[in-house]
Amino acid sequence: MTSDRPRIRVRNIGTCAGSTSASPSRRPTAPSSDDGSRQAPAHVMVTGDTGSRPHLSADLLRWRHPGVIGVVGVDSALYGPTSIRHGIERAARAAQLMVNVHNAPAHSAAAVATGIDALREQMADGVIVIAPLHRPDLEPMPADFPVVDAGGGLGGRVPMTAVDQRRGAARATRHLLGLGHRTVWHIAGPSSWIDATERLAGWRQALEDAGREVRPPLTGDWTARSGYQLGRRLARDHDVTAVFAANDSMAIGLLRALREAGRRVPEDVSVVGFDDLPESSYTWPPLTTVRQNFAEVGTQALRMLLRRIERPLNGRARAHFRTSATVNPKMVFRASTGRPAR
Repeated sequence: MTSDRPRIRVRNIGTCAGSTSASPSRRPTAPSSDDGSRQAPAHVMVTGDTGSRPHLSADLLRWRHPGVIGVVGVDSALYGPTSIRHGIERAARAAQLMVNVHNAPAHSAAAVATGIDALREQMADGVIVIAPLHRPDLEPMPADFPVVDAGGGLGGRVPMTAVDQRRGAARATRHLLGLGHRTVWHIAGPSSWIDATERLAGWRQALEDAGREVRPPLTGDWTARSGYQLGRRLARDHDVTAVFAANDSMAIGLLRALREAGRRVPEDVSVVGFDDLPESSYTWPPLTTVRQNFAEVGTQALRMLLRRIERPLNGRARAHFRTSATVNPKMVFRASTGRPAR
């Protein structure tokens, strides 16, 4: 059955969403209220695996909302996935699109497919999946429904956009080596997360390319607590002069452990994190880190999805659009890194 809702156009994402299109935005007009003012269709609905799937009124979708975008996200408060979702929502709001969010359990492959089905039943025109975990048992993606991967969790099955995690980790490691440190220790994230394994690979590759010793990484769980616990072990080893932590939260825990052990940062140990949390510039010392442009990831993912909605794919077209786009991270230099004392 065909829908008589207005078709979504990729051109709807205008300059306020970060678009570089030379043509002006063409946005469907929102209906007027009784006083003549326009009603902006900025709405977010959140659902989850509760067994119930709310359905939206077809009239509401047809007359108040020019299009509905679904987002399947991991049920997590972690900074990265949450920030990507916010980036998608901001870009969708600028394009006057409605966003429905379905939160799926982080480590459930079946929940991704369930989330896509639930959003499809809610009349979403397409879905963006934010689930950056390794899932070898992931079910095939629907061939007749637009899906885009924001983060790399769908293994190349659909168009994908993500931050180049490996590049960011390699750059952080090279920064520490360039300061004169003989090698760099690593506090890694959980191996089930793609971001963690990509950052681990970037750290390792940078050391190998420089001909430096690769010490066994320590594995945390993304929390400051795990960074603190592992940091206490590193603080006892006076050969440790530089540490790259896979996220800022673990780096913040490491900073406390080093301080308690009497190891000065950066005089005795240099520390680099990853993410650039809002509080990272307020630690002592302020944390050198790798910044991710989550707003750009969200905008790219939405543009990919709208192109996919505009042009249904089959055969060669589907192969052509099964592409990836990466967003380069940026080093943020603060006071937690310096030349080694010896």
